[in-house]
Amino acid sequence: MKKFAIIGFILMILPFFPFKAAALTVSPVRLEVSGEPGQTLLSELILINEERESRTFYSSLENFEARGETSRPYFTPGTEGLATWIRVPKEVTLEPGETKTLPFKIEIPQNTEPGGYFAAIFWGSTPPEIKEGGQIMVGTKTGILVLLSVPGEIKGEGGILEFSTKDKQKFFSSLPINLIYRFQNTSQDRIKPEGEIEIKNIFGKISAVLPANKVEGNVLPRSIRKFEVVWEGKIETKTGFFGAVKKQWKDFHFGRYTANLNLIYGPKNETTQASFSFFIIPWQLLIIVIILLAVIIIAARLGIKKYNQWIIAKALKERKASE
Repeated sequence: MKKFAIIGFILMILPFFPFKAAALTVSPVRLEVSGEPGQTLLSELILINEERESRTFYSSLENFEARGETSRPYFTPGTEGLATWIRVPKEVTLEPGETKTLPFKIEIPQNTEPGGYFAAIFWGSTPPEIKEGGQIMVGTKTGILVLLSVPGEIKGEGGILEFSTKDKQKFFSSLPINLIYRFQNTSQDRIKPEGEIEIKNIFGKISAVLPANKVEGNVLPRSIRKFEVVWEGKIETKTGFFGAVKKQWKDFHFGRYTANLNLIYGPKNETTQASFSFFIIPWQLLIIVIILLAVIIIAARLGIKKYNQWIIAKALKERKASE
């Protein structure tokens, strides 16, 4: 009876323990290439079977585009465009823990117009199933993003739509401070803005220089992307009133600051700038400082008063003694 109770307990808790599912690692995560119309580009990707058994993986191709202002791509059926130009093996079998480098090619049609073209090469553990409308369905899948640029006369341009702190907040008590900028791309190709954010204090001294696009993110054609840059503090954020005082004392900032955003983008290295001002008022630390100053002033006045009384008393005593 005791044995069955133990088995029952194990079966009860078993679902709460994680088990490693079918796993495949694909790299690189993103591939950025450029090619002329009619050109065939050769490249390769790496597949790693993370499982403990032999497994066959199947490929599928989809185009993607930007929707919203996040960096997450929106995938569409690969019935035209770049997804149909990529030639990659339909399946590959990997032994347990095996790593395989897989060549593939991109055949750019002769009549391809200048601009950006974007697709994903997916790999899954089940064969692709074509659904109604031509959409390819693959169960659990992982893959790489392919970003192709075809050079030529590109119409449209890019520029900064907005630069400020998060929620346009003007007053802060301490670091960190989240800065955001929105970049619009009206061209036919992707744009990768590069540059820095220079933060100066009220005296014009540089307090920090931050990379404007640390993740090297692209802005896809005819889209807007929001980038976030954080001015970090030297120490971790503390909780509570006195925790904030300690942080403000060790990582002291006070007054008006101006963040200047300077970007370079596009094949012609065009430039664009924006600025935003904000204030850092470490009010918790100021309260403690004011209290301490008040105590010192009161103590000093009492001390002076006591000293004057002592001087007067001593003078009276000496006068009486002399009489």
